[in-house]
Amino acid sequence: MIRLTDMFNQVKRALTLLTVAAAVAGAHAYLLIPMDGAQTDHLKAYGVVYKMVSDGTRVHWLLNYRGGSFVAENDDKFLVAARAAGVEARKITNSEWASILDVIDGNNMEKVALEKSPKIAVYTPSGKRPWDDAVTLALTYAEIPFDKVYDGEVLGGKLKEYDWLHLHHEDFTGQYSKFHASFAHAAWYQKQRLELESLANRLGFKKVSDCKKAVALTIRKYVEGGGFLFAMCSATNTLEIALAALGTDIVDQVYDGDGIDPDYKKKLNFANCMAFENFTIYTDPYYSSFCNIDVNQVNTPNRRPALDFALFDFSAKLDPVPTMLNQNHTDAVKGYHGLLTTFNRDVIKKSVVILGETPGTKMVNYIHGIVGQGQFTYLGGHDPEDYTHAVGDKPTMLELHKNSPGYRLILNNVLFPAAEKKEKKT
Repeated sequence: MIRLTDMFNQVKRALTLLTVAAAVAGAHAYLLIPMDGAQTDHLKAYGVVYKMVSDGTRVHWLLNYRGGSFVAENDDKFLVAARAAGVEARKITNSEWASILDVIDGNNMEKVALEKSPKIAVYTPSGKRPWDDAVTLALTYAEIPFDKVYDGEVLGGKLKEYDWLHLHHEDFTGQYSKFHASFAHAAWYQKQRLELESLANRLGFKKVSDCKKAVALTIRKYVEGGGFLFAMCSATNTLEIALAALGTDIVDQVYDGDGIDPDYKKKLNFANCMAFENFTIYTDPYYSSFCNIDVNQVNTPNRRPALDFALFDFSAKLDPVPTMLNQNHTDAVKGYHGLLTTFNRDVIKKSVVILGETPGTKMVNYIHGIVGQGQFTYLGGHDPEDYTHAVGDKPTMLELHKNSPGYRLILNNVLFPAAEKKEKKT
């Protein structure tokens, strides 16, 4: 026979267990950083997440959930850091996290763990102004650490120390951005030429074009070995031209002191290129466009407007990589110019994935590909919040563009190498 005191103790224990279970279910065990319209500063949010991952905090990137939101193990110091940075973040309970997982499981969404913050290098000469490079601006604003490297470091083998490399407003053909026609007598242009020529000579090259070819080949090998490359503006097409022209000379004497190889067209090797093939190179030193990879021809009389472009919607469960690169709170990105603005669809290799395009045109704005064990992403244009970016423009103030969709694409790429690597599902 059960005594009343025993029954009372059993009921008391059961109620205690129920209370504990309810407390656990309601505990604020996670931190949610929304990345949809509720986010107050999308750009600094990436910096907060980067710091979390660097600290060893377990963070998940919720692909296609509320604009690519993040959930981390709750740590009050990061909640304080987020709020101090003006980033929207809030604690959620175990039950709320379980509900989010149910939503992800039943929709075109996926949960990806961020495992290790990438070590970042930006390819840039020491004297370059920060606002000449949108990625430098983004990293600085988001407070994500990076190192600067240039030709000496690249050719000296330093790239092996980095997970992620950025190239921006650069000319790997050795033609000084083909600015001769417009700025040959400008003091800054003449200074730049002298500095590049002096650097090439110190590194053992007679010509800047030969030095840049060696750098381009080293960058390709870096990608083949497992590195991640993100390039914008003229770095995209000039890198590809340099790779195609490794065995010939496509640079006029105005720039390198000797003439163009008359048989250069037969000697181009597009197999060396990562993203493009069968493109036409413009060798006229006074024609400021490099090749027909660039659709907009922004510095020539053929200049076209920079049109808004659309991001593609990928399957988060089947194609997590392009999905990560396209996370945003909108699928429309406003257009902006650069020395290269948009890519010509007709010369993009079939192995390359198109991430964004100008609808109804042959203009492609954003692409991704795999080379060896590594990957690359090219984004057209110079600065997502500076439409023209003419010489002498004032610096872009990212404090005025905290929710920029174009800058989010840059920061998606910065964070991408941190993601858990999974085999593509079939």
